[in-house]
Amino acid sequence: MADTDYKYRLLGAPSEEYRKRPLLLQVDSTLTNLYAVLEVTKRDAPRRWGNLSLNGLRQVRVYSFLFGLAVMFLIMASYVLTGDKRGLVWSPSPCQFGSVVSPGPFSVNLSTLKDYEQMKLMVKSIGAKVEFSSKRRKPKLKDLVDSEPHLFSVVPRSFLPGLKNPCWYEEYVGESNADPYQTNFYGRYSRRFRTVFQQLRASFQDHLVRRDGLTFRLRCLPFFYIIGQPKCGTTDLYDRLRLHPEVKFTTFKEPHWWTRKRFGYIRLSERFPDRFPVEDYLDLFDQAAHQIQGNTSTDPGRAPSQPNIIIGEASASTMWDNNAWVYFYENSTQGEPPFLIQDFVHALQPDARFIVMLRDPVERLYSDYLYFGISNKSAEDFHDKVSESLQLFHGCLTESSIHSCVYNITVNQAMPVRLHVGLYSVFLMDWLSVFSQEQVLVLRLEDHASNTKYTMSQVFQFLRLGPLSKQLESEITRNPASNTRRQADKNLGPMLPMTKDLLRHFYRPFNQKLAKVLRNDSFLWEPHS
Repeated sequence: MADTDYKYRLLGAPSEEYRKRPLLLQVDSTLTNLYAVLEVTKRDAPRRWGNLSLNGLRQVRVYSFLFGLAVMFLIMASYVLTGDKRGLVWSPSPCQFGSVVSPGPFSVNLSTLKDYEQMKLMVKSIGAKVEFSSKRRKPKLKDLVDSEPHLFSVVPRSFLPGLKNPCWYEEYVGESNADPYQTNFYGRYSRRFRTVFQQLRASFQDHLVRRDGLTFRLRCLPFFYIIGQPKCGTTDLYDRLRLHPEVKFTTFKEPHWWTRKRFGYIRLSERFPDRFPVEDYLDLFDQAAHQIQGNTSTDPGRAPSQPNIIIGEASASTMWDNNAWVYFYENSTQGEPPFLIQDFVHALQPDARFIVMLRDPVERLYSDYLYFGISNKSAEDFHDKVSESLQLFHGCLTESSIHSCVYNITVNQAMPVRLHVGLYSVFLMDWLSVFSQEQVLVLRLEDHASNTKYTMSQVFQFLRLGPLSKQLESEITRNPASNTRRQADKNLGPMLPMTKDLLRHFYRPFNQKLAKVLRNDSFLWEPHS
């Protein structure tokens, strides 16, 4: 029996309820199962100890049992400390994927740094397999509506005229003394959000509009989205944009509604508690909607008094995170999601605008590791995790296309570092399959860090914002950068040169495609560019 077949059986039989979380443990970088450890010990015992006396055998069994308990305790402790961060907490539906993919012919010892040459061959093999498919086909609107009927029943097909931001008046049927945010899941799961909703409650009734015996509230979606990528400066861009008087945001930075809350999960370690309805998401724009509305006596048939205000939403997962698809869109083919996040956004907001902030994917991955790592971080540990992730991705490519591997949740969650997040060209091409390139502004963090004034002027122009005073422009562009690397992580120093070399070669074909799509060689992230 092959190792990969053995691992698959341990992850669970197809008859199991796929949403149950299996107990996965980490032993020498290999996925295994507590039952497997006990079962192998049990089968091997007679062969190894059959020649001993009865008393001796009993003593050996006692010592073996105590030793086994100690080993299991250490394994379980290791899992608790590292499991959630390594992504070994979801097991997709057995009907979607088989086992964690085979590493292929380049299996290496990931516990040492002696396999550098072998890893270089593997990365070269990955590069030879990189083929970018033609433009993906947009799903039919009817299929999207059938998939999310409630979403399309709440958001109208057209918005109020005379506003830059997409808004509409919705009939409010709640009691006049009822709490409009009582059932909002964002408020339920966070004390900070509950504080914001408390402030909104105080002014909610003042912003209701009555006409012909009916009561209305102003609802809004964002005019623009900051969609990615993580550890690429999105927080800094968000903090600067908030200073512009015509820009408002959600009540907090990253709602993650399109990618996560809409499907009902909050963290990867938790299992679908509740699906957040679109009404809960719209509540997050109420503060901005009240400012757009301005005069509370506005007639529902007339435009609000602040038509130039626009609303932004900044979830760095929006561009790439489609991990929930395997649980909800099971009638897919070839292991790829039939619907992506952007399909739904486009169906509701075909004129929306998007800002993408990118950085050298090699440096992005190291920054991601330092920021999200729990303990025992080091350049050597990062190298081992990169090697393991490359091996998993290579194994996937022996069986599937680039596109399938990028959206393969089994592979992505098994990777100890988020290697796939840096494959910018794959995600961007999928976004450009539904939105025009004029609707997507792609920036580089390196340019933003070296000339903040220039990149912010690009953003202001892209969002069609009005001119600023010299004082406010200076305040926006000269503030210190937000969410920079922590000092403790800086003390760990840079990644190993061999790790950087492997990642440079891995990301190169994807960067080349990105530079070609954007017609800008600076996205090669090569010294000469």
